[in-house]
Amino acid sequence: MSEDDSSQHSEHPEKRRSWLERISSALSGEPTTREDLVELLRDAQADGLIAADTLRMMEGAIAVSDLTVGDVMIPRSQMVVLPADGKFLDLMKLVVESGHSRFPVHGEDKDEILGVLLAKDLLRGVVADNGPGTIHELLRPAVLIPESKRLDVLLREFRQSRNHMAIVIDEHGGVAGLLTIEDVLEQIVGEIDDEHDDAEDPNALIAAQADGQYVVDALTPIADFNERFGADFDDDEYDTIGGLVTAAIGHLPEAGEELTLGRFVFRVASADARRVHAFHVGVLGKD
Repeated sequence: MSEDDSSQHSEHPEKRRSWLERISSALSGEPTTREDLVELLRDAQADGLIAADTLRMMEGAIAVSDLTVGDVMIPRSQMVVLPADGKFLDLMKLVVESGHSRFPVHGEDKDEILGVLLAKDLLRGVVADNGPGTIHELLRPAVLIPESKRLDVLLREFRQSRNHMAIVIDEHGGVAGLLTIEDVLEQIVGEIDDEHDDAEDPNALIAAQADGQYVVDALTPIADFNERFGADFDDDEYDTIGGLVTAAIGHLPEAGEELTLGRFVFRVASADARRVHAFHVGVLGKD
């Protein structure tokens, strides 16, 4: 073994002891509340023991235990549901337009959830020779849960049952919304983009258009928007333009909805069941 190799090996135990000592020191505070634990984790991140992303996931995991299904579910008004008596090709069009992979299927009454249809099952049914005559033959059982169910309990049940979607039922037995395993995981790890989500360009949150309007990413910080347009929107309560406009509208808006705030006209350019993605913004009085 060379002198350099010997030197490198002799440093490892010392570094390891130092790291373990820092961990032990961080835990010596013996947190008695969740707030104390979060503060301890933040101190550990500041000391370089854990990465910022790891801290965010730990905080998300702790927060999940305080949340219920009703806190994070996709509300009924935003659900994409399919009628059980729909024609196969008509249903295929709805599936393609939505970009989702699982769909609640209802009977005559939208509170009558008959089951869950997977897009891949529908595709097989459309292309198969002598395939199923009705959508009923393709349905999988629907999991029904109350709004009050704790989110951490639901995540454990999702993992054990391998279900990816649950229908949320209100106290009167009606459909209140739905929740997917992705929605639960996003509470821990942050938003999960898939192949249907547009990639975000951090350098193009605000893009000028030929017609004098602007395309503004909903995640644009309010401070950046104010600086770009000389606006004075308050960022004490909300951090992003999307949060500000959604709160002013009073509900999760759909594409095409419009709102005027001060000298700005915000029209929703794109949105899904979880959030607004972008706005078309016009400036009143602008030549």
